[in-house]
Amino acid sequence: MADSEWQVYGQRQVYGSPWVELWLADVEVPGVGRLDHHVVRMPRASTTAVVTDDQGRFLLIYRHRFITGRWGWEVPAGWADPGEAPAAAIAREVEEETGWRPGQVELMTEYDAMAGISDAHFRSYHVTGCTRIGEPTDISEATRVEWVSEAAVIKLLVGGEVPDGPSHAALSYYLGPHRLSHTVH
Repeated sequence: MADSEWQVYGQRQVYGSPWVELWLADVEVPGVGRLDHHVVRMPRASTTAVVTDDQGRFLLIYRHRFITGRWGWEVPAGWADPGEAPAAAIAREVEEETGWRPGQVELMTEYDAMAGISDAHFRSYHVTGCTRIGEPTDISEATRVEWVSEAAVIKLLVGGEVPDGPSHAALSYYLGPHRLSHTVH
């Protein structure tokens, strides 16, 4: 079977806001034919951070998500403001959501969260060297902010207590490929 791409004949916006856009694309799918396909576009860069300290702990937030009706642990995350670099955005988000100011911000990985229907592109960072500056300034983000041991993070992941996809992806990537890539020579 030869490689083939979907042919796009046009797109029109159905809904738009500063947070999300819904588009309808007129596409031809190889072997299927022509059809309308929904596309969810995210107009701002999405960022997440795995924040660790020199004791091997992870800084997590505990919050409720009304859309899914679930409570769970998450890593700090957010969107870049217009003109703001994603690394600067995640540093700002970590500080606002946790009350800890990042020292070093290192890109770990990038991925497309739902490539079949959305252009939501995430950049996941590893943040270290944080300094406590006070209480979180964005109190809507979490009911708790805690430093959690690696063993506890693994239990949270395995136990389904990190239901947020970007948080799950960032923590799993850090615990696996990121760390392995820093130990393999």
